[in-house]
Amino acid sequence: MVQISLSGLLNFVDGLWSSCGEEKIIIFTTNHKEKLDPALLRPGRMDVHILMDNCTPFVFKKLVALYLKTDEHVLFDPIEKLILEVSSTPAEVTQQLMASKNADIALKGLAEFLENKKLKKGEDSSVEEEGEIEDAETKEAET
Repeated sequence: MVQISLSGLLNFVDGLWSSCGEEKIIIFTTNHKEKLDPALLRPGRMDVHILMDNCTPFVFKKLVALYLKTDEHVLFDPIEKLILEVSSTPAEVTQQLMASKNADIALKGLAEFLENKKLKKGEDSSVEEEGEIEDAETKEAET
């Protein structure tokens, strides 16, 4: 495994900026921006910061318009409610929308995907609660 120091990375990025002419885009990705050194985040090195968060109803509609070429469907309201209830990335939503060029099929598949995530989330929560209850009962029995 190759180890790169912060100094080496900063020199590399600065070298790209100085040698690439006018038009350049360098993309960095991270799940933990707060762990990055401020020297890497300063203007001139990273001028635009884009949060790629979970899907929102607005993003969902944009994706549907892009992939299915429609801006109205009977399933929009139920899907938007599900999107607000369960965490889903735009990539997950896109994957479901790309399953078919037929809006009815693709949106039905997305609704089922989100329903399954919601059910799984509910099951995970109830398992956690049962574990907490069992832990409390065990502690109570020990005293």
